[in-house]
Amino acid sequence: MHKGVVSALVVVGVALAALSIGRAHAEEGLDIREEIGCLALNIYFEARSEPTDGKLAVGHVVMNRVSDPRYPDKVCDVVKQGGSKIINRCQFSWYCDGLSDHPRNLRAWRESIALARIVFWGYSEDPTGGALWYHADYVQPVWRLRLDRGPKIGRHVFYRDERSTVALKAPAIQHSVPSSKVAFVGRPPKVMADAKAI
Repeated sequence: MHKGVVSALVVVGVALAALSIGRAHAEEGLDIREEIGCLALNIYFEARSEPTDGKLAVGHVVMNRVSDPRYPDKVCDVVKQGGSKIINRCQFSWYCDGLSDHPRNLRAWRESIALARIVFWGYSEDPTGGALWYHADYVQPVWRLRLDRGPKIGRHVFYRDERSTVALKAPAIQHSVPSSKVAFVGRPPKVMADAKAI
């Protein structure tokens, strides 16, 4: 069989599997596009100036929280935890800093969407080792003293606690197809539709 045909069949097969998984999540009340959009926004606003591994690490922290019983079970709920009404009282500072949450850098937004898909569907290993928290390397929050320091990736330092690696629920999605062969599904949230990133 021709190499191009085999590659096309792999891409179609992976796309169908992703759609099947997406339908299963839809039955659970999970909007995959919205979930990937929230993860992309978090990667964009928390790490758009970071190297790729730093962006992936930030994405994995969100997914680690989704898998941890102490946090909400949905990406958007994790990202928006703490609300946006009280300045600087949310889990991720960009969400409640009072500034626009509309990505302006189209190239960085497209990359954030692509990386969010990779992390969401389980196509990358977690470089943080199961971290649930991080901070920029130029600040020293007091809460870091109660946690086990993990790796420094880019400008972020990552942390776990003794329950982080033990308490993680089994990941909802595991795949073995390399990310270079994946036809991803998902779109940015409705407010980002004009970005034409996909």
